[in-house]
Amino acid sequence: MGLNVAQKLIQSHLVDGKMEAGEEVSLKIDQTLTQDATGTMVMLELEAMGVERAQTEVSVQYVDHNLVQEDHKNPEDHLFLRSACKKFGIWYSRAGNGVSHPVHMERFGVPGKTLLGSDSHTCAAGSMGMLAIGAGGLEVAFAIAGEPFHVKMPRIMGVKLTGKLPDWVSAKDVVLEMLRRHDVSGGVGKIIEYYGPGLKCLSAMDRHVIANMGAELGATATVFPADSEVRKFLKSQRRESCWKEVIADSKCDYDLHNEIDLSKLEPLIALPCSPGKVVPISEVEGLDVYQVMVGSSANPGFRDFAVVAKILEGLQAHDQVSLDINPSSRQVLENLARFGYLELLIRSGARIHQAGCNGCIGMGQAPAINRPSLRTVPRNFPGRSGTKEDAVYLCSPEIAAAAAITGKITDPRHLKMEYPRIKEPKNPIINTEAVMAPPEEGQKFELDKGENIKPLPHFDPLSKSLEGPVLIKLQDNVSTDEILPAGAKVLPFRSNIPAISQFVFNQIDENYPSRTHSFQKSGHFIVAGKNYGQGSSREHAAIAPRFLGVQAVLAKSFARIHRSNLINFGILPLVFEDEQDWEKIPLMAQLYFPDVYEEIQHKKYVTVKDQAQGKSFKLLHQLTARELHSILEGGLIGSFKRRQG
Repeated sequence: MGLNVAQKLIQSHLVDGKMEAGEEVSLKIDQTLTQDATGTMVMLELEAMGVERAQTEVSVQYVDHNLVQEDHKNPEDHLFLRSACKKFGIWYSRAGNGVSHPVHMERFGVPGKTLLGSDSHTCAAGSMGMLAIGAGGLEVAFAIAGEPFHVKMPRIMGVKLTGKLPDWVSAKDVVLEMLRRHDVSGGVGKIIEYYGPGLKCLSAMDRHVIANMGAELGATATVFPADSEVRKFLKSQRRESCWKEVIADSKCDYDLHNEIDLSKLEPLIALPCSPGKVVPISEVEGLDVYQVMVGSSANPGFRDFAVVAKILEGLQAHDQVSLDINPSSRQVLENLARFGYLELLIRSGARIHQAGCNGCIGMGQAPAINRPSLRTVPRNFPGRSGTKEDAVYLCSPEIAAAAAITGKITDPRHLKMEYPRIKEPKNPIINTEAVMAPPEEGQKFELDKGENIKPLPHFDPLSKSLEGPVLIKLQDNVSTDEILPAGAKVLPFRSNIPAISQFVFNQIDENYPSRTHSFQKSGHFIVAGKNYGQGSSREHAAIAPRFLGVQAVLAKSFARIHRSNLINFGILPLVFEDEQDWEKIPLMAQLYFPDVYEEIQHKKYVTVKDQAQGKSFKLLHQLTARELHSILEGGLIGSFKRRQG
């Protein structure tokens, strides 16, 4: 039996373990990606670990999230990141150069390589035949230090694409169709690999759109072959020498099978407040729209902006609509200007913002309360936009443009115009000036720390027993945006754990941090539903609760990255053996784990007692030997230091 693309990528980087679904494997990491919302922690972790120099082939630090400079915090953190890149031997992409994922694809992506990033949408690089995985910042720090990445071997879901996309249907509709079928947890424990004759109609940047939102499916990674389309993309970036063919063997197979006939797709839209609430646009057509936002890591290509410009050519955005354009990279912005599309957007009434994540992460462009905002971004979790009572819909650039014109959710097929077909520029501007290579020697550089940068908190090893109250009880699919919000108010404290911890669960229960004050030293617990911690990879959603005294999270199930982040900082992730037990634990229940230290080492479960009700429950810990060692030492840094002697 031959190998599929995902299996080839894993096999060529396998350090330890067996390629059997569910077995833990360790992988050599060639490249890493960090961004400023998570990278400050990664640099502090490298310092705490005593790392002198990056051991990867390429590591890149992007400044794309925290671009709003309302006070000193963000600009000082950018200076800190610049100094850390010089010290540790990491490339530095300065503010305004663009979103990490498309810029990495333009400048650094190489077929056949592995990429680990402290951003859940790192999986976007799978569009060019890479094994690209989002992870917690500490795991990325370990990869920079030359350590392998550990993950349970996923099952491979093969998605056969046939047919050709109709007019007014584009790549965003392909991944929305996957979300319509599988929801936000349908990809958990899986790598999604696309193949088949339908690939011929998808450019490398179209594939980026689909691979990017594999994160919304909960997938470990999304993989496309490195074929002639990838070669064409690399040639356009003057990097054709980096191309090598990576395709599936003719007789390969997949653990799971799916098929999409592209010719039968129609325009789709995700309703508030989940990427999984996907419906045909006909179900919501006619609803008033007050904001349209184009641009993000989910639709970052030249054509994604150019098609909007052509649809709007000669027309004005509706007077009730704020039309916001977020260029994905400085290079894309320059090319839109050179070839006339930027002028069309400006003439139509669009507001042009700097190249970066911007409103996607709640950095400005917040919508009005309960007023529909149509966005080409990857996520619409509650409050992520910066408005707590938002109404964000996810859609393609075509749907976004139609809504900008009419002021209503509109099926773009109903516009009285010919579908604009965009051709990529033959000789695009290539901008490499804003990505700085590190110096050859880093020892002489000191870290430039502003007053907002605080040392990593110290966390003690696991106690023999645990005791404390349940201070919050949560339903299914709670995202990291809800655990620790993003946005201009919160993320500037990303390098200050004591300060940022005061925003934990701010979207759900503003009183949670104050309730923890009496239990910060003695400890307390969180009870959660299914898929706890979906979404962003930000490890602050684990570090800040640990700082507030969280000892364990009891959940029906966990999202992959957040579960790892909990373990990395010494929080015990426990799964209900019987999901009905979730119902039996009330808020403020006083829980007691009498033998937790011994049980996690010698049994598959731990015993917890509800002292008020006199009931006992069993919870599965599902820890590998490596994860167990991390928990016992109070987190991965403690384990690393102990191992280093």
